Amino acid sequence: MEEKIQKELSHIRAMMERSTRFLSLSGWAGILAGIYALTGAFFAYKIIYRSDTIIYYDITGGIFSKGAITLLGIALAVFLLTLATAIYTSSATARKSGKTLWTPAALKMLYNMAIPLLTGGILSIILIQKGTIGLVAPITLIFYGFSLVLAANYTYSNVKILGILEIIIGVIGAYYQGYGLYFWALGFGVLHIVYGVFMYVKYKK
Repeated sequence: MEEKIQKELSHIRAMMERSTRFLSLSGWAGILAGIYALTGAFFAYKIIYRSDTIIYYDITGGIFSKGAITLLGIALAVFLLTLATAIYTSSATARKSGKTLWTPAALKMLYNMAIPLLTGGILSIILIQKGTIGLVAPITLIFYGFSLVLAANYTYSNVKILGILEIIIGVIGAYYQGYGLYFWALGFGVLHIVYGVFMYVKYKK
């Protein structure tokens, strides 16, 4: 009798969790996002350190050279690829389990993520316009970390750990500003791959 009650309670808890949390995140989304970020960082490295012009001084001087515009294009491409992959893999996971993607929990998660992401994006644009590009990579990491910490309230709780690690890397990167690209690759690349593998192994998706 007691075992039956425990099973029923577990079933009720599982139903409540499914209704209040977005559980269609895929480990593959994290792995691919990390690969995109590392690929983007590789091309950015080649442009920054093998360019005929010193891009840092181009941007700080308000000159958006071909190299600087290419860097912005790489960052945008990485973001769009990551977003598209996350939507596609989450949709596939949701369909596989007979659920819909855009649940109330998913919308709440996106809303809470959007606030710090938009704030960080606007602040990054201001920093670029003011020529303070050494803080752009740390700022994006820190605000992305905040968005994950907030999102953890509506999805897997271990997302908060990833968010905290992103914030820590961003803070360290703010101190060592000359190595922003390396910290960016570590936070958005390596950490995403590690977390994606963890998600895939633990949840098999």
